[in-house]
Amino acid sequence: MLQVPHIRANRTEVLERLAVKGFTDTALIDQILELDDRRKKLTFQYDETKGSVNAASKEIGQLMSKGQKDEAEVRKQEVAKLSEKLGPIQDELAGTEKELLALVVRIPNIPSPLVPPGKTPEENVVVMEGGSKPNLHDGALPHWELAKKYNLIDFELGTKITGSGFPVYINKGARLQRALIQYFLDYNTASGYQELQVPHMVNEASAYGTGQLPDKEAQMYVVPEDGFYLIPTAEVPLTNLYRDELLKESDLPVKMTGYTPCFRREAGSYGKDVRGLNRLHQFDKVEVVQLVQPEKSYEVIDEMVGHVERLLQSLKLPYRILRLCGGDMSFTSALTYDFEVYSAAQQKWLEVSSVSNFETYQTNRMKIRYKDSKGKTQLLHSLNGSSLALPRILACLLENFQTSDAIALPEVLHQYFGAASIQ
Repeated sequence: MLQVPHIRANRTEVLERLAVKGFTDTALIDQILELDDRRKKLTFQYDETKGSVNAASKEIGQLMSKGQKDEAEVRKQEVAKLSEKLGPIQDELAGTEKELLALVVRIPNIPSPLVPPGKTPEENVVVMEGGSKPNLHDGALPHWELAKKYNLIDFELGTKITGSGFPVYINKGARLQRALIQYFLDYNTASGYQELQVPHMVNEASAYGTGQLPDKEAQMYVVPEDGFYLIPTAEVPLTNLYRDELLKESDLPVKMTGYTPCFRREAGSYGKDVRGLNRLHQFDKVEVVQLVQPEKSYEVIDEMVGHVERLLQSLKLPYRILRLCGGDMSFTSALTYDFEVYSAAQQKWLEVSSVSNFETYQTNRMKIRYKDSKGKTQLLHSLNGSSLALPRILACLLENFQTSDAIALPEVLHQYFGAASIQ
């Protein structure tokens, strides 16, 4: 959530930067500033009236101590009239603040100057490409056929139990899932991330805090009786661990990692792009989250991008890193890098990770602050990334490492999987 004083002080610049994301609602910005003016005026009226009541009440006590009861009674009547004004002013102020907040959350995060212009994914900028695309043997299969051949995943059984997009992993398929999760967590904790196991459902305040509400509620599964939301990513519960907290500078950076299943309705998804593991309603993911000082966040996002890149390199998968253009960024992000892995059998790139800097957009919603070395209270910057999302990684491992009679796994997974190949 943007801070109104920043919008007021930098109105032209804010509108120019928001236009990179396709936001051009100048009237909304002006309405917010008008509401903020009214909020300030009402706050002044309330404070002034409250000050008059307090001063008169003190005077009444002094008059009573001097025995000037008649004068004290006159002042009491004046205080009563002033006090009657406080309630309506307070009610109007509360209503104005609520209306103001409802408008401010409709504004997306301001994109960093590093964000390239563009409206579609085709305008994202490839900043790095690594690894080698494999030359598959004749008759190579896509991962959904390999899953059937080696009895690794049953998509039909998942449809029977729940619906499409909820696969059942079987035997070595389940073991490979577990191996990947363990390897990703070990890799993250070796880099200083604290491992946490968090709830898979969150309340409305948590979903609001990270920006899923009110922007993405249509993509979330809801438990209406309890007001809970199934998490779309571990980012939500991990970041909310520090909601309403005031940290010391010595506590920073906060580095967290966690494995969770993720739940997404993916409303409107259809066609060949949802085949197999390409797009699911439930999938596993290991997340990394950092909370850092504002002046360090862009150094940290580079560090996190390098962290994910080295993980993909260890898996021997061909990959590329894209800096997302304004039109392809999330509502809450200031800068995002996507990682894609090449699917040799499908002959296309599949997204497996996003690493984003949200600056103060989430921490302002959650009031995650710290005291700097001068004792000043400031909002922290929040960042997160997938390290990694499993479905498409698994799909590419099956496809890219297949031979005519086996799937030869990358060496780094041998100890976790307990074998060098799937046969």
